[in-house]
Amino acid sequence: MKTTQTTLQLTSLCILLFLVGTFQLLGATQTAISSNVKFIQNSISGKVSSQAGEPLIGVNISIKGTKRGTVTDKDGKYLLEGIIENSILVFSFIGYRTVERRIGDMNTLNIILEDDDTALEEVVITGVLDKRTRMEASVAITSIGAKQIERMAVNSSVDLLKNVPGVYVNTSRGEVNASVYTRGLNYGGGSAYISLQEDGLPIMANPGATATDPTLKADGFLRADATILKVEAVRGGTASILGANAPGGIFNYISKVGTTALSTEFRLKMGLEGNGKKPYYRGDFNVGGPLNKTKDLTFNVGGFYRYADGPKYPGYPLSRGGQIKANIVKNYRSGSLKLYTKFLDDRTAQFEQTPTIGFDNPQIVKGFDNTSSTLVQDVQFSILGTPFAGADINYNTRNVGRYADKAIGLNWEQTFGEGWTFNNNIRFSAKNNELNTTQIVFPFRVDQVTFYGVAGMAGKFGTYNFYNPATGASYGSVSQLPPTPTSGGIRFIPNNLNLPGIEVLQNALFYNPNPYTNIDLTEVIDQATISKKLKNMSLTAGVYYSTSTVTRVATVPSAQAFATVENQPKLVGIKYTNLAGQIFDFTDSKGIANYGAGGYYDNKATVDKLAFFVGHNWQIGSKVNFDWGIRYETFDISASFSTPKRGTDSQTGIDGNALTLYDNRIWSKNPTISYTKNASTVSYSAGMNYKMNDELAFYGRFSQGRKSPDLGLFLDFSNQNLAAELPVEAQSTQMLEFGLKVKKDKLNLFVTPFYTRLSNVPNFQVFQNTDGTYYGPPRVYEKFETTGLEIEANYNFSKRFSLRAVGIFQDSKATDFTVYLANANGSADDVKVDYSGNKTDNVAPVMFTITPTYNSDRFYTSLIFQYMGKRWANVANAFQLPDFSSLDFNAGYTISNHIQLSASINNLANTYGVMGWAAPGGFPAALDTQGFTKEMLNKNPNGIYSTLGILPRAYFLTLSYKF
Repeated sequence: MKTTQTTLQLTSLCILLFLVGTFQLLGATQTAISSNVKFIQNSISGKVSSQAGEPLIGVNISIKGTKRGTVTDKDGKYLLEGIIENSILVFSFIGYRTVERRIGDMNTLNIILEDDDTALEEVVITGVLDKRTRMEASVAITSIGAKQIERMAVNSSVDLLKNVPGVYVNTSRGEVNASVYTRGLNYGGGSAYISLQEDGLPIMANPGATATDPTLKADGFLRADATILKVEAVRGGTASILGANAPGGIFNYISKVGTTALSTEFRLKMGLEGNGKKPYYRGDFNVGGPLNKTKDLTFNVGGFYRYADGPKYPGYPLSRGGQIKANIVKNYRSGSLKLYTKFLDDRTAQFEQTPTIGFDNPQIVKGFDNTSSTLVQDVQFSILGTPFAGADINYNTRNVGRYADKAIGLNWEQTFGEGWTFNNNIRFSAKNNELNTTQIVFPFRVDQVTFYGVAGMAGKFGTYNFYNPATGASYGSVSQLPPTPTSGGIRFIPNNLNLPGIEVLQNALFYNPNPYTNIDLTEVIDQATISKKLKNMSLTAGVYYSTSTVTRVATVPSAQAFATVENQPKLVGIKYTNLAGQIFDFTDSKGIANYGAGGYYDNKATVDKLAFFVGHNWQIGSKVNFDWGIRYETFDISASFSTPKRGTDSQTGIDGNALTLYDNRIWSKNPTISYTKNASTVSYSAGMNYKMNDELAFYGRFSQGRKSPDLGLFLDFSNQNLAAELPVEAQSTQMLEFGLKVKKDKLNLFVTPFYTRLSNVPNFQVFQNTDGTYYGPPRVYEKFETTGLEIEANYNFSKRFSLRAVGIFQDSKATDFTVYLANANGSADDVKVDYSGNKTDNVAPVMFTITPTYNSDRFYTSLIFQYMGKRWANVANAFQLPDFSSLDFNAGYTISNHIQLSASINNLANTYGVMGWAAPGGFPAALDTQGFTKEMLNKNPNGIYSTLGILPRAYFLTLSYKF
């Protein structure tokens, strides 16, 4: 007992002595500070300008080591009061080099910021457990600033990602439905392994993955306009734990918010697309600033509207519409609230493929060029009282594809003291996608049985007369006759057949199926994190939740049209005369056949995702930073669907006329099938960054990502009767990467070698029996491996001339890859083919972009040189898509402090670079690209096939007004 009391007394005495010593030390320090501090009586002010002499609005100016600061106003001016002598002011602005200046006893300080769109000291918020600079982060991040975005005349929002090393972007189909992938994660040809985000949340929780996926695509609801502050791109790394189903990367489009200074910007953009043939009009605006005297309540609102005929003009405008985005931010002492909203209503269409000859050196076939359209000019019809739906469908190709989105969200950030921070970002959205566009337009021989089978006329013997509905002029006829003992099947005999497009495919028409799809999607996406900062580490825990309900009604196709094989094809009418001499209208007066040909699909699905993730960031000394994280995610789907069942053809059809065949297909409803499925996944990642000094850093990281199935797998039109039998299986990615980061006065360099393995990829194939029913061959699983090196470099030769280069060198192969090839007689003659060891399709070994830029006081100019290396066309390695390069030109002149004029020429040399293809032989052989082999090519080396090329040359002029 006495020992205990003695111990307590000694402990108390030690604590008392410690406190006395501390207070004495603090007092002495305070006295020393008080005796040396000298306050400037007058305030410090100045102006911040760019190298071109234009005032910079919204530049952040802070007193180093404090939370005090301000921003520049509309004239680039600032004012700070009560400054301690010898303080250091920090001037920072996205797209410019950060500047620090010790103010001494001066009262005026003017600053010129130098361009630097990819500064390694810039703080990033995407794909990191806490806000870090690129120099400190153990993940590959690229930031694209507002100024860099403004100077590029991109074709779509994802075109911006071409400025990110190692990112493959294919926008050859137009503004939407692009293909985006990184590091060889390409299986399926779409955007299956990345997450497109807007202000930190996925644009869609369950986007369609591939180009043929019948569900919604995320890029259809993403538009880059004057409201975009910057794009942060994370490749691999922590994307596995901080993104939903995004092992390949996160691409976050961050919106502007209002600052304490009012700023306004208007842009008027006019252009000529399609090699200077078709007009383009667009207007952007953005306004932001304070809403109250204390300037802690700000707003920002902006958007765009554009109208364009399109680079491949079909005879009607391809793009029209726009969006409005707005946010209000309340900043208070311990946090902020941001209320934001978006209204998008835009229409655009996908481009179809162009007839091409030559596999080694693809050339567009005579009569076509890269501005040609294979979409039929004007297809309009109505299907009244759609079977078992009771609703009319009014189809009109002029309505193209509508993308509508109404969204509202709230982001709350709160600090609680002692290092605790809470953030919750929630968004509700209601999306709609209505498609009135033709798809899979390929030539189709009218003197072969497949044409009559698709048209529902196989075995209906007689003569088929083809004519121009507008003029009545005849294209000739084909007789379908019964087989003879020596014919080997039904006979097809052309009679004076003179159809356009003989250079593409003899005796052929373009098949124009007209699918109609109307999809509604409502979603709630919420992500909450709480973090605790300690002396040399931080801990983060988070939860992600999304619920999505999608309903889809569709007729696929809603009708069939057949058109001339030429630019801007014209509909072809068909009359049928049977062997008894009766004459029937196979098409209506416009050339439309088989109303409701594909029947009516009715689908509904609800997908819930719930994820928990934790992360730990540990600063080990002054040079080493270690972080790790883990994510557990659940996937639950509840779906129902009913598919059409074709009944016996009606004798008289909807109009009661037996001589009109185009409305005779009558469908009934199959029973509704419902099912629920679920899966769970675990992903993790760990990395270490070693910062040797302010100029050199290294990092290494390993990531294991798991990916749950895409929604489209369960809603695919062709396999819905099989969907209920599908297991829910997660794919797996492993990624090992290293990084070298160099930051010199003139050089920023980021070098990232990597290794990626993608495995357990189910290849779900659907074939058709001879009776028209569907079946699936045995499941096979694919595996791919990619090794590569990404490079991002910026070198400033002088204050006026700089060079930026991004690129990738990679090797990708399908280590395990088998497929089934369907033959004519159902599953009995299917053949399993093994392509293991072949190169992965459409993964270029070399791909890079080089951008030299020159800036003078009022003038800038840049060239964007892009190179795409040879890529194997399919995993069968039948042939290679050739390499190509393209060149974009940009220039601008600052007329005054508020007015700037800029000009751009995209694809300056009008290069035809092939980005996609379809197999030769016309429909339906064109759809089976993986089934096209070297043997098939050798048998027909000069066969006509179809390709998708980069967009043709375009000219743009933009007038910007800022105040």
